[in-house]
Amino acid sequence: MKTEEEADLEEEPSQENGVIQTTQYSSISPPASPGGPEEPSTYFEEKVPIPEDVTRMFSFRKLWAFTGPGFLMSIAYLDPGNIESDLQSGAKAGFKLLWVLLGATIIGLLLQRLAARLGVVTGMHLAEVCNREYPVVPRILLWLMVELAIIGSDMQEVIGCAIAFNLLSVGRIPLWAGVLITIIDTFVFLFLDKYGLRKLEAFFGFLITIMAVSFGYEYVLVSPDQGQLLKGMFMPYCEGCGPLQLEQAVGIVGAVIMPHNIYLHSALVKSRQIDRGNKKEVKEANKYYFIESTIALFISFLINVFVVAVFAEAFYSKTNNEVNAICNGTDIPYENLFPNNNDSLQVDIYKGGVVLGCFFGPAALYIWAIGILAAGQSSTMTGTYSGQFVMEGFLNLRWSRFARVLLTRSIAITPTLLVAIFQDVQHLTGMNDFLNVLQSMQLPFALIPILTFTSLPSIMNDFANGLGWKIGGGVVILVVCAINMYFVIVYVTTLNSVLLYVLAALLSISYLCFVGYLAWHCLIALGVSCLDVGSRVRLGLPGHTDAYLLNDMDNDVVEEGTHYRGGH
Repeated sequence: MKTEEEADLEEEPSQENGVIQTTQYSSISPPASPGGPEEPSTYFEEKVPIPEDVTRMFSFRKLWAFTGPGFLMSIAYLDPGNIESDLQSGAKAGFKLLWVLLGATIIGLLLQRLAARLGVVTGMHLAEVCNREYPVVPRILLWLMVELAIIGSDMQEVIGCAIAFNLLSVGRIPLWAGVLITIIDTFVFLFLDKYGLRKLEAFFGFLITIMAVSFGYEYVLVSPDQGQLLKGMFMPYCEGCGPLQLEQAVGIVGAVIMPHNIYLHSALVKSRQIDRGNKKEVKEANKYYFIESTIALFISFLINVFVVAVFAEAFYSKTNNEVNAICNGTDIPYENLFPNNNDSLQVDIYKGGVVLGCFFGPAALYIWAIGILAAGQSSTMTGTYSGQFVMEGFLNLRWSRFARVLLTRSIAITPTLLVAIFQDVQHLTGMNDFLNVLQSMQLPFALIPILTFTSLPSIMNDFANGLGWKIGGGVVILVVCAINMYFVIVYVTTLNSVLLYVLAALLSISYLCFVGYLAWHCLIALGVSCLDVGSRVRLGLPGHTDAYLLNDMDNDVVEEGTHYRGGH
């Protein structure tokens, strides 16, 4: 394969009227390190070679070589927050919301496709592109918003691991001790890539297998009604549903589509040897990455269905009195965990494991805990990678690998440890609701930039979004953001505090202004030329509405000779 430097030498662009013209396909050069040779970025100590196979339209050898990033990305669809959303969906609505889970997963796949294409075509991940394209203040605000999302997700993941340790030890390991254990073993596992990138990816595959076996065991044990399952999956209707089920449906979308995962996937695809100056190789990489992502998300969807179906079959319409009576009559050492009333059963990942043990025996409880531990451990590791990619990209950090891991872990772990010390394991539902709202609010800060940049020919060349993807992507992002904003509004209205209402109103004004700024840039990228005032005034290029964002490239990058080639 040709190196990027060789590809660049083969094609020098000419300029006409200040606009760079090209006659062949060319790639975007990633930013050079200002301090000389750049230290290999996290996860990219090595790059996986792609076997040559010019005789076939499809090659399983090539698919295998590209397999890895999509499965790491899919772990975000299996984190403890998603598992909790699944079991609550089953307990509150039965099988009736499975079609929402299916739709959210398909939407997630389409958004992950955009993220992967950005990384493959440009050789930069989303945080790096944001760093180059947005002015300083929006760039810093964007970084802070994404960091908040990562912290919120990481708190759920680490506490999920701590809950698993608590269940496996029958309460002997308190929540704070489980958090400390998770911090230590995450540091250990993160350095597995020192033994080879493929070994690290295989380890993640092993954790996904543990989840599939654990939750699959619960599925077989409970034996859900297959007819009701298929009906709930393919009939987009929720008979007899009320506000409780509507909120749960919104919660499913918010749990599945996570902002930091867009940043993560755009970075993970850089781990393969792809000549970005070769249009055929780029097109081929996009194809295999999409196939791999489809397979990975299909497996994650099945695992999520296992959890929903188990709780839909066994605990839908159950009351606290019914569950309490059964649990108090078993050897499971969790008496009086549920109140003595006829309210509908309320479960989370902790109480979910307990009720499985009460109804189906201790083995069901321990196997459930093993599955939660695998989900929490794998998602904590990928969350740490997300934090490193985001920090490196937005802040252009060139620290040692250990320093990067230590900083990103400390930012996320400190609030988690405080929660674990001062919060009881049985009363974490309120905190999880808050964290879900926090992540829902950050969605625009991943979805709007990814649609913006993948729609610009000056960045994506021939792989820029077509009209169908622009319209479809815009509609999908609008719907997803609207759904999540509804979730936020519902949560805020339950606070019952005038002071909190006022604070929420003030924050909302700032929040909507920033989202509006990003949406303005996005609409320019989508071709709404009437908004492209900045480009016309500053560039004098009325025919190039996509050029506006490119005005904000860092001066040091320009001086190093890094430039965009293609449509700009």
